[in-house]
Amino acid sequence: MPTLCERLLRKKRYDGGSHLVSPLKRCLSVWDVTLLAIGQMFGSGAYVLTGSVVRNNTGPSVVLSFLLAAFAALLSACSYAEFGARFPRAGSSYTYAYISMGELCAFLIGWSLPLEYMIGNAAVARSWTAYLDTLLDGRIHNFTIETIGNIPIDSAFFSKYPDILAMILILLVAVVIMLSNKVSSSLNSIFVVFNISVVIFIIISGIRFVDFSLWFGTTSSGASKFFPFGFSGMVSGASICFFSFVGFEILGTAGEEAKDPHKTIPIATFISLGTVTLLYVFMSGVLTLMVPYNQVDPTAAYAVAFAQKGADITKVIISCGALVGMMNNLLAGTFALPRCVYAMAADGLLFSFLARVNKTTKASTTLFYGLYSYSVPPWS
Repeated sequence: MPTLCERLLRKKRYDGGSHLVSPLKRCLSVWDVTLLAIGQMFGSGAYVLTGSVVRNNTGPSVVLSFLLAAFAALLSACSYAEFGARFPRAGSSYTYAYISMGELCAFLIGWSLPLEYMIGNAAVARSWTAYLDTLLDGRIHNFTIETIGNIPIDSAFFSKYPDILAMILILLVAVVIMLSNKVSSSLNSIFVVFNISVVIFIIISGIRFVDFSLWFGTTSSGASKFFPFGFSGMVSGASICFFSFVGFEILGTAGEEAKDPHKTIPIATFISLGTVTLLYVFMSGVLTLMVPYNQVDPTAAYAVAFAQKGADITKVIISCGALVGMMNNLLAGTFALPRCVYAMAADGLLFSFLARVNKTTKASTTLFYGLYSYSVPPWS
């Protein structure tokens, strides 16, 4: 009889080609998996995080911060790419920990992943509805209060009114994920292409207002215009910019449904990381060449910058890009959540019925786990 310690430290093993055997349908191409990772990495943060870092940490040197953060992300991405190619299973870091460190570590990581995706999806859904409500001058907020009323709870943990639209949005995305992984992947691809198109439009539109004097020379106080916060500011900004690259680990959850995963996962990892890096660098570069860093709005940097230049149409397009970017995050997070739960259930660390796979769509029925958990966001 194995001891308790042996049970906690036992590792997952795959003999022969058993790691390639799966009830899930392998239908995702390199293109599908790449856009899935881009959708998770390049979302609303591109429109929000950059302005805050420029204004408070780096100034124009934010372009170097993104490059430094990308290098740090690359080191982690290499590990994910190697594990994803050798063990293409749906559990991502949970499976990798089970293979390399044992059952206890895998169990702790496995329970953290669903929590991460649930909280992330809830936050994105709430942000999406709040952003849309702002564009509509608070009509959603006012209609909800007039129809349902305020919640008589004075707490920082609960909203003053139920966000019904956020709940509907999450349920609709969950239904799309449930249809089939190919359908959800195609929809994600459309959103990612649209978002990238908006970014390219922003870069091209911003070139008209470029002023290189904002980068070169010194200020009246003698500080470098490119490094107004010094070299240390650039490095500290890189630590914040690193969070812009969080999301490539979602590639691991797609490993069990990728075609030829030994090649697909590494290729998709490096293409997605390289693409996102270029987008961040060019976007931040255009922003800091358009307006002085101390005039950048930390919450709506690009929209305000173009509004200052009189480009109101571009401001509307940026708002559409932000909404689509958040939808990308929600789609990718909802895609990953049931696959993490499925992997744990298949290994016997969760209820076995959560590992069932629909015979028609080849989709994991753990989606219902997500649907049940998503009843929380409207009240948070």
